[in-house]
Amino acid sequence: MTIMTANTVLNTANAAAKPHFLVKSGGTSPNVENYFNYISTVQAIIDFLSERYNGGFRLYFQDDGNEVWNGLEEDLRSGYAGVEHAASLYDLVETDVFEYAADSDPQRSGYTIRPAVRNNLFVYRDHLVALTRIPRVTLHGLGFEDLIFCQSDEGLMRFLEDMRVRRLADPKIIVFTDTRDGLEQERKEVGYAVSREDVFMENELKTQVYRSIDEFFSKDRAFFQTYGLPYKRGILLYGKPGNGKTTLVKSISSTTGAPVAYWQITEYTSSGSIKEVFDTASQLAPMVLVIEDIDSMPESCRSYFLNTLDGATSKEGIYLIGTTNYPEKIDPALMNRAGRFDRAYEVKSPDEAIRCAYLAHIGLLRLASEEEMARAARRTDGFTLAQLSELYASAALQMHYENEVDLERLIAGMKSDYAKDRSREWMTEDKSRKMGFA
Repeated sequence: MTIMTANTVLNTANAAAKPHFLVKSGGTSPNVENYFNYISTVQAIIDFLSERYNGGFRLYFQDDGNEVWNGLEEDLRSGYAGVEHAASLYDLVETDVFEYAADSDPQRSGYTIRPAVRNNLFVYRDHLVALTRIPRVTLHGLGFEDLIFCQSDEGLMRFLEDMRVRRLADPKIIVFTDTRDGLEQERKEVGYAVSREDVFMENELKTQVYRSIDEFFSKDRAFFQTYGLPYKRGILLYGKPGNGKTTLVKSISSTTGAPVAYWQITEYTSSGSIKEVFDTASQLAPMVLVIEDIDSMPESCRSYFLNTLDGATSKEGIYLIGTTNYPEKIDPALMNRAGRFDRAYEVKSPDEAIRCAYLAHIGLLRLASEEEMARAARRTDGFTLAQLSELYASAALQMHYENEVDLERLIAGMKSDYAKDRSREWMTEDKSRKMGFA
């Protein structure tokens, strides 16, 4: 095995240039134990950094989440000029990653190739901070260890604050997803803004929610100081799917001017991911944390989740929004104790007036008269907003292909389909016929 030093000249200006490796195999059958020698690799990195950047570097450890590494991922995806690829670590481990660009950026499409976070050394020159994710051999293959190097505490603090400011200024939404391999974090572009006028629900509920939001994110926080209230808030939105819970959340995201994070609960949610989510949220506070399908919280970590909500500082500066389509599945302990969710709001199916206003908002008057629209609003009692949107889409298709719209027929067909869905009786012909082999 040969450990290369900083004496070798790097060519980082040309992305297509052969990468410079700090550790090379030295043969066709390298000794794995020696090749992935942690001490030798760390020393090679320190020597390289110290010689190239004219000063000694110290090793640091991050003990509160993965914000630095998520920030590095985002900087690499966006092509941020403040970070440079200084070197690669091992010559027999991948150095690049490809991904479908639309997954992380809806404005782009197609595959892109960029340096991988693992097995590369990145340097933020303005702060003399270096980040590297070192591959390490584990029982199940290759793992990794995150290392942060810097010349001074002051430089590291300036770097952390700069990264935080840049991320807060970016309107992207943070999306947390619990997976088999742990918590994944991704920053997604805001597809389109949802205004408060786009939200259709009972006026009293709408007023209460936005009033609490406006007070929470007011610059002086005078309301909380005046009345001696803790600076945290939690609301639970429940009701049938399709009645505007997600639209309300998107509107809050678009109009608060604060960082917003979505967290999708899955069967892989664990105490570790709960801690990581709230650690990240605390670093971004004041912010909005949306927990979707909160009834899906696995039994194995519910106690930990409740204890986290009870923590004295775990929700400081966090406006917590939980959503569920199945309130009967919610753990009563979430709502029966102060400090967890302060209020639970039912997002009900729209009444006739709201249905009529919503149909006008989405454009039904382009296809029908006001009288026909009003009649459609009366005939769609029990429809959700999502079903009303489908009615408009069906009407648009009918107009496009038949040059006329029969709302009565469309509504009757939709009611028939929804009745079958509720009764689970989809097959109407020859119901007595049994399924099987002839």
